[in-house]
Amino acid sequence: MARVKKGVNAHKRHKKVLKQAKGFYGRRKNTFRAANPAVMRSLRSAYIGRKNKKREYRRLWIARINAATRANGISYSRFMNGLKKAGIEINRKMLSEMAIYDAAGFAELCETAKKNI
Repeated sequence: MARVKKGVNAHKRHKKVLKQAKGFYGRRKNTFRAANPAVMRSLRSAYIGRKNKKREYRRLWIARINAATRANGISYSRFMNGLKKAGIEINRKMLSEMAIYDAAGFAELCETAKKNI
């Protein structure tokens, strides 16, 4: 039986890692031994970052809604409670967009929430 050599597969794997390391600083971009752990770490960070991005956006939307509701004389938690009791189901992203671009419509939502508390 013929001996199996790993040269072709090793070259493929090295090329794949070095392609992912494009843009890295120093030897990390052109040496496999330096690039491999850097790429593994960057992939791990990217995975975590995709989860964190959702949290960060939600925090941003809540901060925007809170600022707009306080300008209309109601707190964020009371506003959300009033909307829920009124049966209005709008997600936080749309509420924050309304607070920025449609202040009049958002003020009406605040009044509705105040009535239903």
